[in-house]
Amino acid sequence: MLTGGAEPPNALGLAAGWPVVPGLPAPGRCLVMGVLNVTPDSFSDGGRWLDAERAIGQGRLLATQGADLVDVGGESTRPGAGRVSEDEELRRVLPVVRELAASGLAVSIDTTRATVAAAALGVGALLVNDVSGGLADPSMLATVADAGVPYVLMHWRGPSTDMQARADYGDVVAEVSHALARRRDSAISAGVHPGRVILDPGLGFGKTAAHNWQLLGRVHELLGLGSPLLVGASRKAFLGSLLADGSGAPRPPTRREAATAAVSALAAAAGAWCVRVHDVSASADAVRVAAAVRASGDLR
Repeated sequence: MLTGGAEPPNALGLAAGWPVVPGLPAPGRCLVMGVLNVTPDSFSDGGRWLDAERAIGQGRLLATQGADLVDVGGESTRPGAGRVSEDEELRRVLPVVRELAASGLAVSIDTTRATVAAAALGVGALLVNDVSGGLADPSMLATVADAGVPYVLMHWRGPSTDMQARADYGDVVAEVSHALARRRDSAISAGVHPGRVILDPGLGFGKTAAHNWQLLGRVHELLGLGSPLLVGASRKAFLGSLLADGSGAPRPPTRREAATAAVSALAAAAGAWCVRVHDVSASADAVRVAAAVRASGDLR
């Protein structure tokens, strides 16, 4: 089960038991990152926000619903997804990042390309969220270090086209933890400040449903790495499989929100720094409930 355990150490301190990342919100609870896919083919909401004006409106709505961060991505990373050109990714994300940042929102850029990260930071993004952990683009770590911004480093075993074929582990939690620690060392060696490195176990990326549940069930081991932890379970297939109907058909992505919020509450109660979700309202409530319970001392 998810447990609180010891507080995760952080060189820059804690706010009410949660890690603080410089330059980002620190509300004294687990943060909520709202997903904004400016893509035609994301697994859950592909095409809904491809138009820039609609995407900007959705980003503002996510903020009003309780998102502390809005994560803008212009390239799908669902299993089997192919790549888009750099020019197309830039065309999709830059107007959205620029307008949301100008509105005063804390925006992150979801990309594996250093050029896209740099361009988005140049128009107001505060955070780089890289599902490849710097492995897809050898220039990424230096770009982040030069910018001096926080960096989400996810566990990654390869591109979306064949990542599920790489879901082979002995002890998934130990192997993911080891890989994250090594990538963190690489980021720090490249000049990224240790207190600005955020780790993400990569639920659903090169992992089976059983692997995802093991990572969630032993989240205290991931927290024990000593860096802020981001958990991204929102609407993912392993939740759909858990909630399958009598015929075995998985529950559709948009009907996985209660399960997503349950994971958000458990992850927040355990001490996760942030949850990344599509439906902000439910998880914004969930992390506040977790903060209230955690503050009571019942999870200590």
